[in-house]
Amino acid sequence: MSRIGRMPIDVPSGVTVKLVGRDLTVTGPKGTLEREIVKDIKVEIEGTVITVTRPSDKKNHRSLHGLTRTLIANMVEGVLKGFTKELEIQGVGYRAAKQGKDLILTVGYSHLVSMPEIEGISIEVPAPNKIIISGPDKQKVGQFAAEVREKRPPEPYKGKGIRYLGEVVKRKEGKAGKGGKK
Repeated sequence: MSRIGRMPIDVPSGVTVKLVGRDLTVTGPKGTLEREIVKDIKVEIEGTVITVTRPSDKKNHRSLHGLTRTLIANMVEGVLKGFTKELEIQGVGYRAAKQGKDLILTVGYSHLVSMPEIEGISIEVPAPNKIIISGPDKQKVGQFAAEVREKRPPEPYKGKGIRYLGEVVKRKEGKAGKGGKK
């Protein structure tokens, strides 16, 4: 049995969970999330506890068991607390700004890079070199943060670029220069 899949999910107060057919809806203070549950996996809501079970020990069912349980747990946590990703920008002249609903990046190109805020997430720029992306849907927050980082990933020689807060970039040594061994 899956160690993750068999763990029950506790639904805290302030969060409501509804299962209509295969559609699961989780509502809380941060918003509402919806997801369609895979047809083979069984989800039961008893009071304030959600349990996820699988019909057999086939490889596909074992994979979906833990995945479904984790997705539901992330939905419950997202509508209650929300998820955040913090990015930092390093490099001379590299900076970020918020213009209306758009994130404007100055990251060494001949033009400004504009990224519109997508529905379900919010972008904050507390400092020119820091970006905070937050929202109730873990997948949307992570995907948008990855797309922002993709505009100028950190390079290995000087470390310039956009990186996750606390990300360690493995640095490379530059050329040896003149007078090196032959």
